[in-house]
Amino acid sequence: MKIKARVLSLFTVAAFFFSCSNDGAKHAPYTDTPTSGEILILADESYEPLIQVQIDTFQEIYVKAKINVRYLPEEELFKQLMNNDTVRIAITARDLNDAERKDFEVRTIVPRNLRIASDGVALIVNPENPDTLLTTDQLQSILQGKYSTWKDLSVTGIKDSILVVFDKNGSANARYLKEKFLGDKSFPKNSYATNSSAAVVEYVSKTKGAIGVIGVNWISDSDDSTTTSFLDKIKVMGISQMDSAGVQLDYYKPFQAYIALKSYPLIRDIMIVNIEGRSGLGTGFASFAVGDQGQRLVRLMGMLPATMPIRILKVNS
Repeated sequence: MKIKARVLSLFTVAAFFFSCSNDGAKHAPYTDTPTSGEILILADESYEPLIQVQIDTFQEIYVKAKINVRYLPEEELFKQLMNNDTVRIAITARDLNDAERKDFEVRTIVPRNLRIASDGVALIVNPENPDTLLTTDQLQSILQGKYSTWKDLSVTGIKDSILVVFDKNGSANARYLKEKFLGDKSFPKNSYATNSSAAVVEYVSKTKGAIGVIGVNWISDSDDSTTTSFLDKIKVMGISQMDSAGVQLDYYKPFQAYIALKSYPLIRDIMIVNIEGRSGLGTGFASFAVGDQGQRLVRLMGMLPATMPIRILKVNS
C-alpha cells in the first residue's frame, strides 16, 4: 500500500495480564524490573504526542526507568517487531495478523494485547477552504479519485485541485482509510505522503486544496502549545455517516464525547502489543498506560480512555 512520496515545504495488572512466560526463547539474564532498567519500544508515529507524554510521566515517577522509543509508520513498526529481538512492546492501531501470530507461536512467544485508548482519524483543511463538512460517501469518492476539484464536490467549493495528504507511506492513518473505504483498490494519483503528522499540518496550512489525514491526538490537547499552534493554521472537518436505516446523520468532529458516543465515524483503537513474556519494564509501562495515571493522561489529551469512564453532559440550548 504505497502512496506517492512528495517532499512537502502499578503492577497487579502486570501480574494478571502477563504472567505467561515465553520459555522457548533464549536470553541473557534480564536486569530490568517493572519500574527500572532500560528497554526499547516501538510506537506508531500517529500517536507520538500521547505516547511521549506517557513515557515522560512514567520516567518522572520511576526515575530508574529509561524507555527508548522509535516512532515509525505502521508497516515498518511491524517489520521491526517481528525481526528485532530487543523490542519489548509496540503501540499501534491494529492487532497481529494470522501470519504474525504463527511466527511468534513457532518461537514460543505469546503476545498479549492491551487496549489503552480510542481515537479518531482527523481530516483537516486549509483555513481558506469553505468546505469543512463531508459525508462518508463523499470521503469515499474523494479517496476513489472521483472528484478532481472541490468545485466538483460542491457548487460553493473552491476551484483548487483536491490533494489528499498522509503522514507517511505505510502509516496507520493510510491503512485505516484504505481498509474502510477502498478495500483492494489503490489510493488515487492525487494522494501524497509527507514525512510526519506535523508536516501534514504545515502543508495543509499552505495549500488551499489539500485535505490532510492525521491522528486526532496531534490536535486534541488544548493545553499544549504545539496543538494550539496547529489549530491556528488549519480547520478540522466535520464528518457525517448514515445510520442503519439509510438516514444521513449530523456532522461531527473528532471530539472526545463524539468518539465515546460513536457519533464520529472514523474511530479506531490504540493498543499495546506486548511480547515481553515476563514482568519486566515493558510490562510495567503497559500496566501504567492502562492504569489510573496513564488513563488520566489519555483523557486530558482529549482522547477516549479504555478503562476510565468519562462524563458526558448534555447542555440544553
